[in-house]
Amino acid sequence: MKAIVCSKLGGPESLIVSDIEPPSPGPKDVLIRVRAAGLNFADTLQITGKYQSRLEPPFVPGMEMAGEIIELGSNVKRPLKIGQRVMAFIRGGGAFAEKALVHSDWLTPIPEEMDDIIAAGFSTVYGTSNFALRHRGQLKAGETLLVLGAAGGVGLAAVELGKLMGAKVIAAAGGDKKCKLTLKHGADYTIDYKAESIRDRVREITNGVGADVV
Repeated sequence: MKAIVCSKLGGPESLIVSDIEPPSPGPKDVLIRVRAAGLNFADTLQITGKYQSRLEPPFVPGMEMAGEIIELGSNVKRPLKIGQRVMAFIRGGGAFAEKALVHSDWLTPIPEEMDDIIAAGFSTVYGTSNFALRHRGQLKAGETLLVLGAAGGVGLAAVELGKLMGAKVIAAAGGDKKCKLTLKHGADYTIDYKAESIRDRVREITNGVGADVV
């Protein structure tokens, strides 16, 4: 199969397109035919050896993808089937290939109304934001959430999820265009940190109380 391979740690110039053997699923793995893959900042860290879990070359990078199931491991317990469309976060990389191996616990069925390109970029940003807000921040309905860097992928996901969780969302971003983008995604208030003080604006919005979760 065709794959993008990191032949040595470094920048994008270290990546080559190569023919490699497709992976074989273990008992709890699922083999996916990749239809689309997401590209994240973490991927650039991974190929330079600066990511929190380091891979040694050669390896196939790519942490998230969308595609269809073509083979199931012998001990997959979840109700998955051949041909089913799924999205996945791949902890050890491997998404930048025609086929990818994923542990069955890390798969999510794709809703019919979601296309493969949207699904391929869903797992990392929404998974990161969901973990941060629910498990780390313990965000509750009625609280005030301040999202920094709110116009990026994870930031916009945090804005959307914060609103769904019932919070009042303050989005901080650099520039008027980015601030307007956060409003389209549900922010209640914006702060252009290039033009105003985040601290002063938050105090103004919250009547001096401050944000509950940042």
